Amino acid sequence: MRRTLAGAAGAVLLAALLTPLPAAASAAAPTGAPSLAATAAAALAQHRDVIHGTDAETYTAGRVIADTSGAGHVRYQRSYHGLRVYGGDLVVHTAPNGAFAGAATGLTAPLTLGVLPKVTAAAAQTAAAKAFEGRITSVGGSELFVDASTPAAPRLAWETVVRGWAPDGQTPSVLHVLTDALTGTVRGSFDEVESVLGTGYSQYSGTVSIDTTQTSVSPVVYSLIDPSHGNNKVCSMSNLTGGTCAVMTDADNIWGNGATSSPQTAGVDAHFGAAKTYDYFKNVHSRCGILGACAGVTSRVHYGSNYVNAFWDGTQMTYGDGSSNLRPLTALDVAGHEMSHGVTEALAGLVYSGESGGLNEATSDIFGNMVEFYAGVAADPGDYLVGEKIDIFGTGAPLRYMYNPPLDGSSYGCWFSGIGSADPHYSSGVANHFYFDLAEGTGATAYGTSPICGSAAAVTGIGRAKAEKIWYRALDVYFVTSETYAQARTHTLAAAADLYGACSTEHKAVHLAWAAVNVVGTDPCATGPVAGSLVWLRADAGVTSSAGKVSNWADQSGTAHHASMTVAARQPTVVSGVVNGKPVIRFGGSQSLALTAINPSAFTIFVVGKNTKTTESFSMILGPGGDSANNQLRWENGTQALVYGSNGLPTATTTIGNTRVFHDLVIRYDGATLKVYRDGTLYSTTSGSASGGWAINQIGAYYSSYFMQGDLAELLVYSSALTDAARVSTQNYLKSKYALP
Repeated sequence: MRRTLAGAAGAVLLAALLTPLPAAASAAAPTGAPSLAATAAAALAQHRDVIHGTDAETYTAGRVIADTSGAGHVRYQRSYHGLRVYGGDLVVHTAPNGAFAGAATGLTAPLTLGVLPKVTAAAAQTAAAKAFEGRITSVGGSELFVDASTPAAPRLAWETVVRGWAPDGQTPSVLHVLTDALTGTVRGSFDEVESVLGTGYSQYSGTVSIDTTQTSVSPVVYSLIDPSHGNNKVCSMSNLTGGTCAVMTDADNIWGNGATSSPQTAGVDAHFGAAKTYDYFKNVHSRCGILGACAGVTSRVHYGSNYVNAFWDGTQMTYGDGSSNLRPLTALDVAGHEMSHGVTEALAGLVYSGESGGLNEATSDIFGNMVEFYAGVAADPGDYLVGEKIDIFGTGAPLRYMYNPPLDGSSYGCWFSGIGSADPHYSSGVANHFYFDLAEGTGATAYGTSPICGSAAAVTGIGRAKAEKIWYRALDVYFVTSETYAQARTHTLAAAADLYGACSTEHKAVHLAWAAVNVVGTDPCATGPVAGSLVWLRADAGVTSSAGKVSNWADQSGTAHHASMTVAARQPTVVSGVVNGKPVIRFGGSQSLALTAINPSAFTIFVVGKNTKTTESFSMILGPGGDSANNQLRWENGTQALVYGSNGLPTATTTIGNTRVFHDLVIRYDGATLKVYRDGTLYSTTSGSASGGWAINQIGAYYSSYFMQGDLAELLVYSSALTDAARVSTQNYLKSKYALP
């Protein structure tokens, strides 16, 4: 890829999206699926909050995907005050019965920015010209749009297209420059011409069969035009960068000699690579042609002189002959990689900056390798290496290693919070590593040893045939332009569930493979908390009640720390179907349960519930009774959680957000540090050493005087500070069970 980026905040626009679509109100349903498009439009109108929509917006339907089950997926482009919103695209999903089944978008909040520029279009064009490196042949007009490719900071911007030649004088450039419409600062840019630097040697695929066309009978002339693959064709630029590209011809239909001494040799490799890429997408993914219209592509060979490059410009492939015109860059995985950029542009339009840029590049690495495996050529077998035949470094080393990306010296194999600022070629390593682990597994494999990031669990691969289907469906149905790694995790899980079933082996493997590269999230198939709890009370098990009044709540941990209340007026109520269809124990402000006493010196506590007191200084969750020490855990002031211990436990009053909705509250103390989490997010860390245990013997009350008003669905207490992995596992179980945020 040849791209120019201003930094992590730089945005990218795809040429295919530059033409405004007609207004949503008058847009006709896409041909072939009017009912599905209409169903999605109705769902979108009813659930606009899910995609952070506003009254200032319109939505225009694009591709419609109908599953065999009857489920549907419709992509939309968004306009804001009549301006195109880049990064605001969305996908609406509908169930087989037509019900709304969710939506995906890159936006994280409704757009509120103004749309009056302070910088003129002429000033933006001047800035764009200054940003161009090379020789300019034309500067186009500027389009005003909303750049939401960085969702947290959408900006009003100008896009200007500058055409010309790159500094090498041979590579064409169609540079899209993005200028802030309020400050005049160049936010970023991208080049439509996508390329990979490298060198090649001789012929890469050995002796192969290729489809050609006889274009003359007398004399007999065969041409490198492939009627079996949408009329793919190969032409020669005769080592020039302009002028006519002449289709390659031959008199006996025997092409090349396996060496660069024959100009046809590079043509054979290019023709073969284009055919195998076409076949791969058609036969594996039912996609007919790179752009989906069953049309072939042109491959230009012998481009320029001593040109060490190859690129995809949106419609065709171009290959240089390399150093001294002796090393054509026509390797099979290079062809598959570059043409796969065309597939990505057509399906999801992944922005080539930030994390989506890495996912864009990884998609080409993934499918380039899958083309190589699909071709099954003994001279160039599939290997999960990128560009191993072109020997770009002159050492025999490949460009990238999918099984262990850092081996190339620049790529990242594990996700971290700043990875969006890295070059997409290097941030792609996380997705490449994920894909390898999903297909082949972690540890020692036939292709190399794949390391695990951190303390993640080992992964058993599900095979290439299933992994490639999952990645393609996620790209086709779920990915949005500003896709992040966290979203890619969610969307590949959805794709795996679609294809193989929720909680299938394949679905679970996707979860584990992302965790192995440090992209972590809720286990969609968690079935219970980690073992070893001291107290485990759950409203859906072990509750003894009469007329709804709870007299006993049996501990499920096996340690007999039961909770009970014999005084009828003090008994809380069990209420069914409250949170994700499950019951809760409801405390009305004067009820509590006596808990068989616990006194841990280190602990981890999980509470699933909500505070229903509309105004209060506090609402008690756990506390002491009688003459017990002044220890307590409570909700406070509607947005806080307070932990206190008279034994020297550090006091923590933590703002955790609205407590009047169901949430997961976690308190972890290891004897030196107290941490407070809500819904998986760490909200506070407080240091302090307690002098003894933290004695608790009441639920919902403090000294039998100050009470809770709220609902409890589940309470877990461990007499140790759980590891992060154990904490996350238990939180995942609770999140899945109760559909928590």
